[in-house]
Amino acid sequence: MPMTTDAAMQPMSKAYNPSEHESRVWQKWIDANAFHADPDRVLNGDARPYCVLIPPPNVTAALHLGHALNNSIQDILIRAHRMKGYETLWMPGTDHAGIATQTMVDKRLKERGEPAIADYKQKELAGEDGRGQFVSLVQDFKDEFEARITDQLMKMGCSCDWDRQRFTMDDICARAVREAFFQLFKDGLIYRGKRLVNWDPVSQTALADDEVEMEEVDGHFYYLRYPLVKEIEGDPTVPVTWGELATRGYPDADNHPDDEQAWVTVATTRPETYMGDTAVAVNPKDPRAGAVRGMHVMLPIVGRIIPIIEDDYVVLPVKYGGEPGDAKAEMSTGFLKVTPAHDPNDYMIGQRHDLEMINIMAPDASISDQHGWDREERGEGGHVFLGKSREEARELVVKEFNARTVAEGSEGSLLEKMVPHKHSVGHSYRSHVPVEPYLSDQWYCKVTDDRLRGNAQRALTPEQRTEASLQAWPESAPTCPRGTGFQPVSPPSPSSSIPDALTIHQRHLPHWQLGGSTYFVTFRVETGTLSEKERDQVLDACFHFDGDRATIRLVTVMPDHVHMILTPLEHESGGYWPLQDLMHSIKSFTANAINRDRGATGPLWQDEYFDRLLRGQDEFVEKWNYMLMNPVKAELCEQPGEYAWTKRGEPGQRRRGRDGLEARPTRGGVEKGVCSTDGTMHFYPARYAKTYETWHDNLRDWCISRQLWWGHRIPVWSRSGVAPFEQFDQFSDWLFDGLTDGRLHARRRDDEEVTREFLQSGEQLDDLFICFKSEPTLEDIRILEEAGFTQDPDVLDTWFSSALWPLSTMGWPDASAAKDSSGIEDFESLLPAFNPTSVLTTAREIITLWVSRMTMFNRYFLSTNPRGTGFQPVTPPPSSLQDDGLEARPTEENMPGPAPFKDVFIHAMIQDGEGRKMSKSLGNGVDPLDIIDSHGADAMRFTLCQMTTQTQDVRMPVERDESTGKNTSPKFDLGRNLCNKLWNASKFALGMFEKAELKPGLPINPEELTLIDRWMLSRVTEATNKVNTALRNYMFKDYADAIYDLFWRDFCDWYLESIKPTIGDNPEQAAVLRTVFDAILRLMHPVMPFITETLFERFEPLPMREIEGFTFEQTKATDTLCLSGWPTPADELRDEVAEEAYERVRSLVTTIREVRATAQVKPKRQIVLHAGGELAADIARWSPLIETLAGVETVTADEPEGQSASFTFEGAEYRLSNLADALDAGAERDRLEKELATIEKSMAGIKGRLSNPGYVDKAPAHLVEQTRNQLAQLEKDHAATKAALDKLA
Repeated sequence: MPMTTDAAMQPMSKAYNPSEHESRVWQKWIDANAFHADPDRVLNGDARPYCVLIPPPNVTAALHLGHALNNSIQDILIRAHRMKGYETLWMPGTDHAGIATQTMVDKRLKERGEPAIADYKQKELAGEDGRGQFVSLVQDFKDEFEARITDQLMKMGCSCDWDRQRFTMDDICARAVREAFFQLFKDGLIYRGKRLVNWDPVSQTALADDEVEMEEVDGHFYYLRYPLVKEIEGDPTVPVTWGELATRGYPDADNHPDDEQAWVTVATTRPETYMGDTAVAVNPKDPRAGAVRGMHVMLPIVGRIIPIIEDDYVVLPVKYGGEPGDAKAEMSTGFLKVTPAHDPNDYMIGQRHDLEMINIMAPDASISDQHGWDREERGEGGHVFLGKSREEARELVVKEFNARTVAEGSEGSLLEKMVPHKHSVGHSYRSHVPVEPYLSDQWYCKVTDDRLRGNAQRALTPEQRTEASLQAWPESAPTCPRGTGFQPVSPPSPSSSIPDALTIHQRHLPHWQLGGSTYFVTFRVETGTLSEKERDQVLDACFHFDGDRATIRLVTVMPDHVHMILTPLEHESGGYWPLQDLMHSIKSFTANAINRDRGATGPLWQDEYFDRLLRGQDEFVEKWNYMLMNPVKAELCEQPGEYAWTKRGEPGQRRRGRDGLEARPTRGGVEKGVCSTDGTMHFYPARYAKTYETWHDNLRDWCISRQLWWGHRIPVWSRSGVAPFEQFDQFSDWLFDGLTDGRLHARRRDDEEVTREFLQSGEQLDDLFICFKSEPTLEDIRILEEAGFTQDPDVLDTWFSSALWPLSTMGWPDASAAKDSSGIEDFESLLPAFNPTSVLTTAREIITLWVSRMTMFNRYFLSTNPRGTGFQPVTPPPSSLQDDGLEARPTEENMPGPAPFKDVFIHAMIQDGEGRKMSKSLGNGVDPLDIIDSHGADAMRFTLCQMTTQTQDVRMPVERDESTGKNTSPKFDLGRNLCNKLWNASKFALGMFEKAELKPGLPINPEELTLIDRWMLSRVTEATNKVNTALRNYMFKDYADAIYDLFWRDFCDWYLESIKPTIGDNPEQAAVLRTVFDAILRLMHPVMPFITETLFERFEPLPMREIEGFTFEQTKATDTLCLSGWPTPADELRDEVAEEAYERVRSLVTTIREVRATAQVKPKRQIVLHAGGELAADIARWSPLIETLAGVETVTADEPEGQSASFTFEGAEYRLSNLADALDAGAERDRLEKELATIEKSMAGIKGRLSNPGYVDKAPAHLVEQTRNQLAQLEKDHAATKAALDKLA
């Protein structure tokens, strides 16, 4: 379609101004409904799905640069796949962020001098709707920042399906939260418990373990003395003397006066918690343990008598048997104060010894006797600590202990000493204050259950799981070929069931007991990729020795690497054929054959190959499955059976050629015992799989309740401490009617089911928790309130609703209701079309908060039976494999659902130039909108993409822009310069088309094109392959570098310059320019969408003549670049001959340019190249290019007359004349001497390599030969340069 806007028809401005185009282009996309996903195209088989769910940003503030990086990456992926013909869904949305948002609103209200949450709580206590009023204020805050965030994302160019924007508390997501809670509650996976939690004293709410950030703090070890006492005749306060301890064998008791009261010393970093001590523990191996057995200590000031207990947890001091050099043993006294209500380790000791739990703090972490510390029990002096903050109480305890002695008249204070100590303290990830271990009643999700944790572990691909994980959580069917994890959108036909060709039978497995070894081997292409024909050659070569030197069991030939499973055979002289020899033969044979066909030289394969010894059937099948899924993961096919370059061998039977594999392991394979949903999730970079696994290894049940008002209120009703209920029978009937029809569920506090046999009287109602499947009716609420029931005031953890994001946003559990409430007609098609999604792109701290929980919930709620474990154990375990496959397997009744995404990409964190995290407090943050204003969205996106390596962190220097007073970074100049270069190159190309004949015609045969055109088509093909590989592996820097080099180096620096003199008379060349520039715009579009769309408007109306082999993906539309097809040049367009020839031209031109620069030849001066000898014919063929690119007027074989400058090229000497009226001989001599030194340095390095026996004897023969050829060429260059230098003498 021709350009349709007035702006697009205007003459191109001198420079690119993003602000003139971005809003117009954005509106064009919106008007075209360009980003809308059609799930029915997926379900009808018209398109493949590609789905990204935006990690929902919190509605607490505007997006920062980390968000910009994250969303730029997602948009690159979604735009590229949209152009590749996928039906793409990028679901946008925001997160209500309970703690953070409520805290922000409360802070804002206080700053404005308006009533804050404390005031609204008072209203609630007074019977007003204080909660509702406050939540309404938070909703207004949410609307404000959600609009700001949406505006930011749109200005960044994020091509989300904006019609489907969701919020974690909207009606659709709320319905999913209630359903999930109800199912988990009903299945016993949500329960109420009183235990130690992570408590945020600022937000005054519980936190989950992964909401706690550990920080190093400078503190002290406080050594406190507790007086020893014993009970005599009912008096528990009788002092124990050192003399008595001495008689009981207490070491070192003789060092103290016999009649003085003894004590034990405890070491603590938190003396303020001593008021909650309920025991002192000693290790039973401590030589002092027997002497104090049965004794007690008296807590100073408060006067509480607590026992001395024995527990192995206590660290022995070095003096009494501890490990020398152990930091804990060095600091330990051997006596541990046990405060079960304020320390997680003490809590476990308290559980083991049935100790009292005394909470001495209020929710704000001030010392209080209102929350578990009995007033009568606090002693005469305990009141001095009441109302103090933790920090104030710490200072006061130290002061009081320092002012007191163990007993009247004894020497030394109760504070023995203070030792500086740096240690890690947990801090709230929201308020950033130290977390308080706090004894509290909370709701928990039993994530340690195998149905959640186990299936989350099994979701990982086998190659990313550790041996320990595989043993702890074996896969549902660990030795069956794994499926893709996709549920078929329509019932599979009989022909699509798994055939025998892909089922692993006993006959397929190595005979482990017969000796020899079976290997999994990988070897890779040095550069570029293999064409389809070349893959045929490699596949045939891999089976060449099948049955002779090895049993070839399975081969997969990918475009840039090869996988094999093989078992070397015995040879006649005894022993087995060496794996090294087999690999060398395969690689050498294929390299020679393919290089011969290509007309190329040099290495085809990388020197090394990688092998892994397979030690058993599990490892064998793991690698078998990996090889089958490799082409699927690389998007080379939909199912393994569709990939023609995977071939299975038959033991003892030599087979050649490729027969393909038709088997398609899908969910239809359940009937054969295949758990297709296990092992489908892959981390990039792979190291983060270990983080994921380790988190699950140390997992505790998840505290899901939060003491907030903003969030999903917990849908559970209970009663406690109310008067007996007279209408018990009516209530009981109502309750069991609800249980029968499934609209509610009730559990007892001991987590048992409620039965009529149990519920016999009104008193037992206090033991009930009642949960509703949907919102209770007014009549339900009336009945509950009359019975004394109230709804739990807490809300669910924010991450509970986030964990459901891949489900709730797609209409689960009721797509019909979601359709009705949203007005979106195709809601019912979303879940089957787009779950599992393709990739989650996020930061490493989200692995536990999102990835783990999303995986648990997706697999649980989409399982065929959530109450099942996901696999059926085998009893007894099979001793061997049967011919019909392996035994342990899932069933259709309890198949776990899929992982919510196939890939998880963890991107780097942006730091400032000094390696610090960007933050408001440090003043080193960069606002994405500021960069968009100053540089444009495309410049920001490209720079962030180019920075995105697979490292842990990346640095961006931050500077203050004096003109605006805002932070910026010089790094963004890279993206702006590229935009300007693209704009100017477009004007240049359009100018060329004005004098070129550009019209439709017959398809162009690439072999008939000029050298420069064949070279450019080859470079585009190579760059496209690099881009595809980079995006497939989430190597975003590689993607940015590939398009940068293609456009700036190849296209602008060389191609455009080369064709200037010839394009006007060469219509085929004009067609190549049109095609190449169109391909460049398409390759750049995902990262630079605005400028490429703007330029596409100008190029799209121009006729495009077909070039054989250069095609584009078929997409829904072509008049808008974002919906146009991705370049798909055929491998045959890789022209090694043209590339080698043009590289020689570039080398020659570069050398001539260096001579011109040294001789200070004016740019417009035309010089003469004197080229005779062996290369004269080649140079003559290249003369039009050389004349254009090097400013050469004539190429001649004649000797120069008068002064000239010499240079060497490929070992021969050539000369340049007409450089100037007089050549500076001194400058020429300096240049030649410098060139000679460079050659000599290179020669020395190569000679050193060739003189090393380790290299010559062990390196592949072709590589050694290549090195010798390099030395020979350098020796020729050295001789020619030396001769030229001698002529100047």
